[in-house]
Amino acid sequence: MKQVKMSDVAKKAGVSLSTVSQYMNCRYEYMSGETREKIKSVMEELNYVPNSIARSLATAKTKTIGVVVGNITGYFTSSVVRGVEDYCKKNGFSIIIYNTDHDIELEQKSINILKMLRVDGILIVPSGKNNEMINQESSSGMPIVQMYMEYDDLNISTVISNYRESAYDATEYFINLGHKNIAIITQEYENTRSRYDRILGYKDALINNGLSFNEDLIHIWDVSPDMNLLFEKISKNKNLPTAIFVMHSAITINLLKHFKLKNINIPEDFSIIGFDEIPNADLMKTPITVVKQPTYEIGQKSAELILEKINNKNEVENKKIVIPCQLKIRESCKKYNKIKS
Repeated sequence: MKQVKMSDVAKKAGVSLSTVSQYMNCRYEYMSGETREKIKSVMEELNYVPNSIARSLATAKTKTIGVVVGNITGYFTSSVVRGVEDYCKKNGFSIIIYNTDHDIELEQKSINILKMLRVDGILIVPSGKNNEMINQESSSGMPIVQMYMEYDDLNISTVISNYRESAYDATEYFINLGHKNIAIITQEYENTRSRYDRILGYKDALINNGLSFNEDLIHIWDVSPDMNLLFEKISKNKNLPTAIFVMHSAITINLLKHFKLKNINIPEDFSIIGFDEIPNADLMKTPITVVKQPTYEIGQKSAELILEKINNKNEVENKKIVIPCQLKIRESCKKYNKIKS
């Protein structure tokens, strides 16, 4: 069967080759709606499939975006990526997704493969371990945007939630319910701006409400599914918490599993707030109050920013877009009116 060419489409549609080319590159402002529909109809009739390799060589663009994430199966990440995909699709771009499984070498390999595939830009949830490499790629001209994880030594554009303000609001909600000993469970945060800002928001709320900041109430989770040792440490603290602010959804889920196993009740024994939405939270025995990040919007804004950088390579400076979160109040917190014995 003879391969259909762009010239065949132009001839049958009664337009110039350049008009079909403009259509293929989504430059619709150069043609009428009638012309667009005519070209689309002829392409479908002839079953024309564009030669993407030839187009990329001619235009130096592949109309593809690389997306590098730790694990797309997570509720949070999958929602962000869906926002990215929908925005890119609407603007004539495709995405290529790489999962790193939080492996440093896989992250490096993913970036290098995406370069070889000639993607026009990269959206990344960085591990923080390859920041020098990412900075070099950005300086070499590759448009890169980091999504919902932020590092001070990464000199690239960022789309992030208002972590500090959101952590402040959640902590103050606890305080207004009468809680004074408020524990935090978080991942290692010292070198990660997006995690450290949550600690700062928590600290700000305590101090501004006349409470002391006690580092003994901050507990580090090491991504282990076993909560026994960590919760034993929390329970033996001389300042036994009445409320727990959990800084990541994976930790919240593991904590809830531990509570169920040990017959610990929410909010009777502990009031709980989690950072990030939990799937089907409303169906739980005790629906959990959460700081809900606008995941889909983060994806949309990230895609919008990377396309802006691609289309105006020499004009767009690095930007930081901060999107507000929502404190979604459910049933996992109660007023604290007495000292625990």
